[in-house]
Amino acid sequence: MLLNFPNALTCCNLICGCMATGAAFHGHFTWAFALIIAGAVFDFFDGMAARALGISSPIGKELDSLADVVTFGVAPSAMLFQLFGLVEYPSWLAPAASWLPYTAFIMAAFSALRLAKFNLDTRQTTSFIGLPTPANALFWSSLIVAELPWLASPRFNAMWLFLFMLAASFLLISELPLFALKFKNLTWRDNRVKYIFLAGTLLLLLAGLLTPLGLTAVPLVIIWYLVLSMLSLYVPSLR
Repeated sequence: MLLNFPNALTCCNLICGCMATGAAFHGHFTWAFALIIAGAVFDFFDGMAARALGISSPIGKELDSLADVVTFGVAPSAMLFQLFGLVEYPSWLAPAASWLPYTAFIMAAFSALRLAKFNLDTRQTTSFIGLPTPANALFWSSLIVAELPWLASPRFNAMWLFLFMLAASFLLISELPLFALKFKNLTWRDNRVKYIFLAGTLLLLLAGLLTPLGLTAVPLVIIWYLVLSMLSLYVPSLR
């Protein structure tokens, strides 16, 4: 029975992704966001359980990627699909209002490409090349929940949403090196960028709890992660 425990957790991730997609199509963005977070938790613990039990199988690896495509690719894309129906359309873009929402699923396709690339790329054992799909999913789902009134206001429109979606899709499969929160030891010298990231993340989340910033802190954490990763490429003291 223990042999199937990690795969059971992965299936829970998949179920969360399916429910998040359904919630998104019904416009229940908060539920979709909560289910994506639940899927991310299951995704974290299925790998931990497999390592703790000394269990590793090809079917587990494939199942994990399939679950991640749904939870971190299709579900946030479904939220974007709904958002395209709520945002403003400039007059010149109005004729595209009937079909432009479907372009949201470009991000789901790029998420699948990202996961396939990750499975085959031997460079990504201790770090990432390109934006991880969970980070992308958490960015979009939290942003939509936290900033929906602004996103649906005249200050934002479908053109910007489309361009930002394309930018996120590019980041998923880009060659941008990003650090991973994997610790071989706890020394400052070997993990300074990770400790700086965790400290900044804690400050942002506290600000979200104690100030009107609220849930907007979550997408800001993802932006902080990208900025710090890029800084570490050019600032030797951060490496």
